Amino acid sequence: MDIESICFEIITCVGSAKSAFVESIGLAKQGDYAAARAKIGEGDEYFAEGHHAHADLIAQEADGDPVTLSLLLLHAEDQLMSAETARIYALEFIELYEKLHAHGLA
Repeated sequence: MDIESICFEIITCVGSAKSAFVESIGLAKQGDYAAARAKIGEGDEYFAEGHHAHADLIAQEADGDPVTLSLLLLHAEDQLMSAETARIYALEFIELYEKLHAHGLA
């Protein structure tokens, strides 16, 4: 697979992951914690696919076959990190909403 295709695979997968993570926050806000956690799981599956494609590029470079740096690859890297950050925040929001609801504050 060429580098552009791998980059688009990463972008697509982690974009879907980020969307699922953000959706989980809305579900938690509504008090549906089981669905929120299920969305995190869905996002984790998408993220793993993107991370796997990314790991393949790292392995390629480690094997002595340099990966050409491009704006598209930088964008894929940025989206990967952004999705990871969204997951961290989503988990925090789910926990926060649970606590707020448990104390009648939300």
